[in-house]
Amino acid sequence: MPSSTTRETPPQQQADGSLSHGLKQRHLSMIALGGVIGAGLFVGSGAGIAAAGPSIVIAYTLSGLLVMLVMRMLGEMSAAYPSSGSFSAHAERAIGPWAGFAAGWSFWVLLCTAVGLEGIGAAHIVSGWLPGTPEWMWVALFMVVFCGTNLAAVKNFGEFEFWFAALKVGAISLFLILGALAIAGVLPSTDSPGTSHLAHFFPHGSDGLIIGLLASVFSYGGMETVTIAAAESENPVKGVASAVRTAMWRIALFYIGSMAVVVTLIPWDSEEVVTKGPYVATLDHLGIPGAGQLMNVVVLVALLSAMNANIYGSSRIAYSLVERGQGPKALAKLSGGVPRIAVLVSCVLGFVCVLLSYWSPNGAFKWLLNMIGAVILVVWIFIAVSQLLLRRRIEREAPEKLVVRMWAFPWLTWVALAGMAAIFVLMAREPDTRVQLYSTGVMTLALAVVGYVRQRVRARR
Repeated sequence: MPSSTTRETPPQQQADGSLSHGLKQRHLSMIALGGVIGAGLFVGSGAGIAAAGPSIVIAYTLSGLLVMLVMRMLGEMSAAYPSSGSFSAHAERAIGPWAGFAAGWSFWVLLCTAVGLEGIGAAHIVSGWLPGTPEWMWVALFMVVFCGTNLAAVKNFGEFEFWFAALKVGAISLFLILGALAIAGVLPSTDSPGTSHLAHFFPHGSDGLIIGLLASVFSYGGMETVTIAAAESENPVKGVASAVRTAMWRIALFYIGSMAVVVTLIPWDSEEVVTKGPYVATLDHLGIPGAGQLMNVVVLVALLSAMNANIYGSSRIAYSLVERGQGPKALAKLSGGVPRIAVLVSCVLGFVCVLLSYWSPNGAFKWLLNMIGAVILVVWIFIAVSQLLLRRRIEREAPEKLVVRMWAFPWLTWVALAGMAAIFVLMAREPDTRVQLYSTGVMTLALAVVGYVRQRVRARR
């Protein structure tokens, strides 16, 4: 059990006091909006469509409902206790230091690895435009640029994400408008397909739907960044509350809406859906000059945006953990209100992942990918359990902090937990995801044991 001090003293009360508060409300609003439109939507959704066919719309709807519940729970806690540690700090407050340790460091590993993966994806696009240029060179360039912006000041991160998000929002909004016009048959030189592409809604049966569901769940990763960034904003409580309250329509519009447009306009089994990506394939199918290539630019921006956000998020999670006595003290050293050593370490580890992808693609790199495969689900479980425990305590001790409230508490929290358990069962059924599930389980268990031992040792002092 955590000590009373850990339970009652907000872990970030001193921790965030030295961080800068350079993020303006416009930054936070656009980070929240752009965070929904991640690289997973543009890049990873093609495999889900190929597996599930038109039923991918159902898959994204189900996983979207789960994400809405998770974000509502996280928003409730983050509005009550703004913290750069986000769910890690909430888990420590609600469950104990070992839980904060396990949730925080597992997410840090995930983000550092994602930095490398997104760098590889972005470099692949650029090297395709400029044949003969080595991909590692572009990854190194991107890493230097975003490491530099994150080292300078938090407002630089905010400005980059503001404009990245504006471009992504504008592009996907235009895609939805063009798609709706094409479906209605009013787009020049384009005939409406009607419902012809939806005839075989479940082409691969329930197995295809399950694969699509698993693919859709992991494409929602990245929305946690806004609760991390809120701690460095001018008005953390207002920022978190606003972001969470508008999460529902953003998910419905951008994710579910765009999937519906794609599977209505082009055959789900088209090879281009996977090779080019569903958005580029759809625009090319509509015959809009240059639109497909323009969408490739948007995909590049999405990857760079995710890379930038993950460098930021990983450094702040590490900083928060160390400030709470959960890691090497050097990572918490601040300069100009920025944890610069934490930024550098996160970038270095991200680039190590890139090197592993070249040196040992089927060895260490594959092992690393499996290890982080289900981390986001582990984090969601910590969020749900923490909210169950913290809600009653907040109602009893500081009800004025409940600016954001979880819907139908505690019933929908339990529904969310049941949904997460169901996803774990589905992952155990599929050979590819089973390895990820077990690998993530081993890493999480190891971190939990280390965290518990540290907790007991500190309690005896």
